[in-house]
Amino acid sequence: MSMHQGGEKMAIAPELSIIVPVFNEAANVGPLVTLVAAALEDDAWELIFVDDNSPDGTADRVKAIAATDPRVRCIRRVGRRGLSGASIEGMLSSSARYVAVMDGDLQHDERVLVRMLALIRGQGTDLVIATRERDGNAITGLSGQRSLVSDFGRFLSRLVIKADVKDPMSGFFMVRREVVEAAAPKLATEGFKILADLLATTDRPLVIRETPYVFRERQHGESKLDARVAFDYLGFLLHHLTGRLVPVRFFLFGLVGASGVVVHLGVLKTVLAMLPAFGFDIAQTSATFVAMFSNFLLNNGLTYRDRRLVGWSLVPGFLIFALSCSVGVIANVGLARIIFSEGQQWWVAGLAGALTGAVFNYVTSGLLVWRKKS
Repeated sequence: MSMHQGGEKMAIAPELSIIVPVFNEAANVGPLVTLVAAALEDDAWELIFVDDNSPDGTADRVKAIAATDPRVRCIRRVGRRGLSGASIEGMLSSSARYVAVMDGDLQHDERVLVRMLALIRGQGTDLVIATRERDGNAITGLSGQRSLVSDFGRFLSRLVIKADVKDPMSGFFMVRREVVEAAAPKLATEGFKILADLLATTDRPLVIRETPYVFRERQHGESKLDARVAFDYLGFLLHHLTGRLVPVRFFLFGLVGASGVVVHLGVLKTVLAMLPAFGFDIAQTSATFVAMFSNFLLNNGLTYRDRRLVGWSLVPGFLIFALSCSVGVIANVGLARIIFSEGQQWWVAGLAGALTGAVFNYVTSGLLVWRKKS
């Protein structure tokens, strides 16, 4: 859209920015632009695709369309991953009055944007949520298993979300930009449920409207939902239950550490039972090494997947991780011994030592092993 002023052609600023976080969605980019253009033909809008450096050429496809359509933009992120972080970056790049977030897999019905825009233009409305319709007990368009997982996540979200909304797990919503601007410093860039985080983080009560829609089945590409999503969501809940004092990533690091305890005990028992001639010392050493390696792989694939090491970089990465964890053990035992010698209860000393070791390992892992890419 454009207008003439003083003989010069000026572009009309968009009223609505639609943020679309994408990863390996090259086949869906073109159809989505066409569908949105048809749905919002009477409105001033822009589509901002935030691509996490997809290897399938998603960013190239977006830029090719943007070369002929100024309503389309691309933000290509290198060295960063995650739907929440991509959504935040996209929303903060906008100067429009309203911002919407929707998926790039064509499962969100773009025609609902018209209803959402009409609702948010209403007096005092801060946020409009597109609520997925249900067919009996299941969410339409989702398998029974995925619907059950989504409902369980909605149930758990009640622990940290005060607003009474039907679908806090929805990934399709529209919000006034000033609401996002105010909440942005407190939002977690890890995770995948940006709406739940926004609802849990916003200090003032929001005026929220909801509108139903039918969730479509995916046509191209593969779903990004897997075990890592549940892992992230658990970290998100713990983050908010502690008043956002502890980073989400630290909780993920701690959960991996807890799994390492299980691995350690399992290997220790197995070696003692199957190879009794090795003795306890060798069994304990073997269990420690296996648990440490398990923790390294899980942290690489889950906690630090946005900075994950690949190829030969895994070798020095593991060696540095093992060394830093060994130093963490020394810090753990040393502090616990000092506290215990001063007359504190054994469990107080042990807990203080364990926490110190965990914090030390977390900090050194982030600084030395999974360094933030520039």
